[in-house]
Amino acid sequence: MHIHPLHTNSERPARFTYPFCYEPHPLCCQAAAEVQQYIAAHEEIRADADNGKMFGVLVVENADGLAFLAAYSGLLAGRNDWPYFVPPVFDAQQPDGHFKVTEREISAKGGDKEMSQELQMWLFHQYQMLNARGETKDLVDIWQEYYSRPKLRKKFPLPPGGTGDCCAPKLLQYAYQHGLHPVCMAEFWWGQSTKEELRQHLNYYPACRGKCKPILTWMLQGLDVDPDPETQGFAHMEIPTVYEDDDMLVVNKPSGLLSVPGRIEEYSVETVMHQRYPGSFIAHRLDMGTSGLLIVAKHIEAYHMLQQQFIHHEVKKKYVALLERAGQGSGTISLPLRPDPMNRPRQVADREHGKRAVTRYEFISERLVALWPETGRTHQLRIHCAHPDGLNNPIVGDELYGTKGQRLCLHAAEIWFKHPITGQAMHFEITPDFV
Repeated sequence: MHIHPLHTNSERPARFTYPFCYEPHPLCCQAAAEVQQYIAAHEEIRADADNGKMFGVLVVENADGLAFLAAYSGLLAGRNDWPYFVPPVFDAQQPDGHFKVTEREISAKGGDKEMSQELQMWLFHQYQMLNARGETKDLVDIWQEYYSRPKLRKKFPLPPGGTGDCCAPKLLQYAYQHGLHPVCMAEFWWGQSTKEELRQHLNYYPACRGKCKPILTWMLQGLDVDPDPETQGFAHMEIPTVYEDDDMLVVNKPSGLLSVPGRIEEYSVETVMHQRYPGSFIAHRLDMGTSGLLIVAKHIEAYHMLQQQFIHHEVKKKYVALLERAGQGSGTISLPLRPDPMNRPRQVADREHGKRAVTRYEFISERLVALWPETGRTHQLRIHCAHPDGLNNPIVGDELYGTKGQRLCLHAAEIWFKHPITGQAMHFEITPDFV
């Protein structure tokens, strides 16, 4: 039975979930709790899920009222036919089906590349994806329509393997096929982190962008969907000045403010500084969620001199982070990192292909840790704290690698450098608001 009744007094949302940035609706939380109970009660499912698996719930409306559907990404314990969960959009696992038969032929021929490509293309065409208007397109057409500009089409000519097998497409496809009206949706992680997925048990996560953004953009057409929060603009925050002279200034960037303009949002430290000091430049960056000390050059000469210090690793920075659990000791974390192309802006630890990333740490108190990055990789401190091969202890409020909160409790607390014009040694320190 794929459709499960949902007995609740919770109000329905005004619009359907925007799947790439959302707070799980109480209806989804109730449905997810039932799915979690089911997983825990079934040993074979739980044993496989404990290794790390994404699950999803879709609350729907039918003639009897509210109900929910459940799904998992990929296969679960080697199967895609568990009766509690919705089936795959297309079942390529049938032993006597075209896909498996041809796969065995390719293997017998030593892995014929041309045959493999033809089989993959055939598979993409079998995924006939519906939208809320009842229209159908296969994965290739969806992909090429989404990446219609020639430059993007060249970069993303075809979907990656496994596209269409994530939770969200499975859930929506089943709902449309059976005349169920989607109400809200959420996805959660069960089990431990994997080498590819730094996730926390039972935390909710957005749909992956690499595989699912083109598909869901098509499948959600015809639904009234929440707007993308990233297009709604950010609050215009005060940016306190810590130090200022004729050549440079140091500011205390608040959490939640971009350092430089983003893909959509223009408001940032850089745009504010440009208004106040025409011709100024941000000398370095902090993540949007990170607060603390940021250097601004007032003119191009100061900027170039500061950049040289960053290039030659002459600038020293100390961060302070509040962690989810108690810890102790000091040491060095060396864990190479690289981008996750299927789920930007997430990064992944990769000892084979990642770039060198080194962080020194020392616990100040039970949950407060000082961090000195010796390299400057994207999300380095966040992953080095959260990863099992690092501190195995996420930073409070880290929605990517830990648990979402009011703010990311990571703060650039101290910085040492030379004045870009006079060469004088400079040192600034500011306490975070979460201490």
